[in-house]
Amino acid sequence: MPVKLLIPTALLRYADGVDEIEVQAATVKEALEQLADGHPEIKRHLFGADGELRHYVNVYVGTEDMRHLDGIATVLAEGAEVTIVPSIAGGVGVLRDDFESVTLSKEEMLRYSRHLIMPEVAVAGQKKLKAARVLCIGAGGLGSPLTMYLAAAGVGTIGIVDFDVVDYTNLQRQIIHGTEDVGRLKLHSAIDSLKSINPFVNVIGFEERFTSENALDIVKDFDIVIDGTDNFPTRYLVNDACVLMGKPNVYGSIFRFEGQASVFWAEKGPCYRCLYPEPPPPGMVPSCAEGGVLGILPGEIGIIQATEAIKLILGIGDPLVGRLLLFNALKMSWRELKLRKDPSCPLCGDNPTITELIDYEQFCGILPPSVEAPGQSLSKWEMSVVELKASMDRGEKPFVLDVREPYEREIANIPDTILIPMNEVPNRLNEIPRDREVILQCRSGQRSMDILEYLRTQGYTELKNLKGGVLAWSDEIDPEVAQY
Repeated sequence: MPVKLLIPTALLRYADGVDEIEVQAATVKEALEQLADGHPEIKRHLFGADGELRHYVNVYVGTEDMRHLDGIATVLAEGAEVTIVPSIAGGVGVLRDDFESVTLSKEEMLRYSRHLIMPEVAVAGQKKLKAARVLCIGAGGLGSPLTMYLAAAGVGTIGIVDFDVVDYTNLQRQIIHGTEDVGRLKLHSAIDSLKSINPFVNVIGFEERFTSENALDIVKDFDIVIDGTDNFPTRYLVNDACVLMGKPNVYGSIFRFEGQASVFWAEKGPCYRCLYPEPPPPGMVPSCAEGGVLGILPGEIGIIQATEAIKLILGIGDPLVGRLLLFNALKMSWRELKLRKDPSCPLCGDNPTITELIDYEQFCGILPPSVEAPGQSLSKWEMSVVELKASMDRGEKPFVLDVREPYEREIANIPDTILIPMNEVPNRLNEIPRDREVILQCRSGQRSMDILEYLRTQGYTELKNLKGGVLAWSDEIDPEVAQY
């Protein structure tokens, strides 16, 4: 019988750009197998070498997670919609009961007057907002709009964890920063912007990386944590810290034209690990810096996160606990999927095995090439752009493999390089020589390092990663090469 498979943006390129595919199938297994048979690259993303569905891929039948139905054997009704959801990171109050001691000045009464005349907020609710302490991990795409709206709403204490600096590529979406802030710490720029929006708000900055060593100390003094991260190790760290500390985790993630939002709160429902028990392999899901993002998208998802935080503070409405919102900007459509707590979750399940924070870089498979031999340095596998240019000038014609996408090559290019996009590498190994040194190159050096690691597993030994990629070439060799 005919059923419809809904393809996410991350897999569109492997489905000829089609986001809906109709197949004839009686079960989820048959539907996915037909999809995989017709699109081999999708098969590699959905199924492991053992033929089993990968753990970081969720499949929904209608609005129900198939894991809570009959799994991959779930029977499909005619016309059923099967949604593939890969990993890309009423009335429930969360707050202290001491808000009555909070006072609002005459100026604050005027500022928040549109709140005060709403019976769902009123003076008591505005006091709750002023008493609230909300922590945002990251002052980037998601953190920008959500902290600005929290400040405008009168959330009394906003914490921000960020150690990065503002660059020009941020300005397309990170609206808390301006052109004059380029080169400044994002934390300082964000604090200035929030104080400009609302001088009555107390902003606490943590100019440091959010790590297993400091996470619990930072989280403990806040009521709500908002995930504004852009990488899997920190996303799992935020989740685990929130579960261990009993805090709600307001989740958002973005990729190109699609976004996700939910509230993970182990005391009331599932946590992030219930949805994604394990992360995808390194390099499988590109970051916004590598894959791109529509500049408006983080605003849309960030505002959802801010809305959820305010609902939690006020104790009104139905929070997104146990629900996952999927947003497609190209279609301007929203889908809501049900989430359920996983009894076997290693963190919040019936018999947890994770009782403290772990090494999240290792958990996500992000390991330096030197782990195989004590004392080996990362430089063993790296080449600088200066060294590459010198080799070219000597007429040595090195084999430089560009693993970016064709549209990136149109933006900026190092001369005399060979293009094989990273996802095509496994099927084009015959084009990569084994009898000479291969230099791997991408935008910044991250994707090329991932491919270097993959090629090593395929028996390649003469490999170098171009440190800094095209960006370093532009900085150190040819300033005419565009940066992006």
